[in-house]
Amino acid sequence: MAVTRSQEGLQSMDFSKPQETREFSKGKAELITLNGVTFGRATFQPGWRWSVDVKPIAGTNSCQAAHLGVQLSGTMHIKMDDGTEQDLRPGQLVNIPPGHDAWVVGSEPVVFIDITGMENYAKQKKAA
Repeated sequence: MAVTRSQEGLQSMDFSKPQETREFSKGKAELITLNGVTFGRATFQPGWRWSVDVKPIAGTNSCQAAHLGVQLSGTMHIKMDDGTEQDLRPGQLVNIPPGHDAWVVGSEPVVFIDITGMENYAKQKKAA
């Protein structure tokens, strides 16, 4: 993937050409690393739930990635291991600490841009 640069060092990349795409049941994560930061655009289809669709890949009881990002579409319900719950809607910025489950609410796909938790999200473990 080419990085567009200006003479002043301005850089830009486009999610239409991600550097990596990780597909999982009812969703995908598209990744771009720019200036050392991995950005992820995650798309979750109706019926997606972390504890069903990503837990087998992660191998943990709850999601242990921290997520700092913005929700672009759909509604996602977050349930923290301590019992705290919240619905996220389009336009909301959120900081989700490790230790949570999440699922799509309703019939609209969720699209979420994440700037902290996607480097290893839904990454298949290599067989030993």
